[in-house]
Amino acid sequence: MSESARSIPGFCRDCLKEQTAPARRCLACGSPRLLNHSELYQLTLAHIDCDAFYASIEKRDNPELADKPVIIGGGKRGVVSTACYVARIRGVRSAMPMFKALEACPDAVVIKPNMEKYVSVGRQIRAMMLELTPLVQPLSIDEAFLDLSGTERLHNDPPARTLARFAKRVENEIGITVSVGLSYCKFLAKVASDLQKPRGFSVIGHTEAVDFLKGRPVTLIWGVGKAFAQTLERDGIRTIGQLQTMEEADLMRRYGTMGQRLYRLSRGLDERTVEVDGEAKSVSSETTFNDDLSRPEELVQHLRRLSEQVAFRLRKSALAGQTVVLKLKTADFKLRTRNRRLESPTCLADRIFRTGLHLLEKEADGTKYRLIGIGVSDLADPALADPPDLVDPQASRRAAAEEAINKLRDKFGKATVETGYTFGGRRRGQ
Repeated sequence: MSESARSIPGFCRDCLKEQTAPARRCLACGSPRLLNHSELYQLTLAHIDCDAFYASIEKRDNPELADKPVIIGGGKRGVVSTACYVARIRGVRSAMPMFKALEACPDAVVIKPNMEKYVSVGRQIRAMMLELTPLVQPLSIDEAFLDLSGTERLHNDPPARTLARFAKRVENEIGITVSVGLSYCKFLAKVASDLQKPRGFSVIGHTEAVDFLKGRPVTLIWGVGKAFAQTLERDGIRTIGQLQTMEEADLMRRYGTMGQRLYRLSRGLDERTVEVDGEAKSVSSETTFNDDLSRPEELVQHLRRLSEQVAFRLRKSALAGQTVVLKLKTADFKLRTRNRRLESPTCLADRIFRTGLHLLEKEADGTKYRLIGIGVSDLADPALADPPDLVDPQASRRAAAEEAINKLRDKFGKATVETGYTFGGRRRGQ
């Protein structure tokens, strides 16, 4: 074994002891989870992704589910939000129709999503990320990019070890696991985080990037979806290695600005930085029905319940929205969206619901719908929300009643008080 091979820097991900010599197990604790890479202590850009986030939380909260296939979703007409790794081995995938998921894994435990719980856990993990660096760019509730440049003096450790310590902390304190990808750019950090899931920690450095990408499919490149992959396939391009042999001008002539992206990312060139201002642009909630609905009274019950969920999320996030957006999907999968801008922002379920109701009136014409959703955009400071309504004198009274209901729900649970709309729907099994 050469001296250069022996000096590759590394450490044990369980006990964090330095481990420079290649070995199958840690010399200190015996763990096989060793991390060695020639650029390990030079790389600073990471992508962190929670493992099967929703399912992991449900398994954490119910240990009896630990070894069982778990699917988060709902209803025979719904789709899979996520699935645990046991279910994934059986062929279950995110966004798969629920009936197909149950065909692939008939013994799966299906759990309806509890978004309030998931958002709460996501915020805990986000807060931990911000303790590592202020440069955190969330991509979703359970994943984010982090730039740890210049944090060595703060943490008395290079970014790689800081990230390993973070992963251990999430597992010990939150009770779920994360996978880490470490590289020199966003593209490869995100690719790396998916290489060894779950509980993964993968590194892609400068020196290996081109060779690493060479044999990978073009679909690995950000922005190459199913339709564009078919276009490339028709042109005889299937692997990233083929793109590496092509000139930038030729790719741009064929595919426009996407051609430039293909040229650069195929060579591991990505100059995007971690953006910290990627705040939410909207807050919404939707539901897919077990059976198509067309009667206005049935749609209204769901609209009210969803409006309350949106208002709850706005309050918890200290936000308000000025544009109300109604979303409907017909039985033949055609999407309809309608919106109305309010004179002032709102975080009240009553205003969201009444505005959505006006939008729904024109659409409840006998058409059968499989999905309804309501949300708000043009987010604003809640201090600007819901001034006294001089046109509707009853609005202030309804707002006061809603505030009282919210206080009761916060104290005793969401089912403590129900409106006539939501109660009627539950009573009928909606």
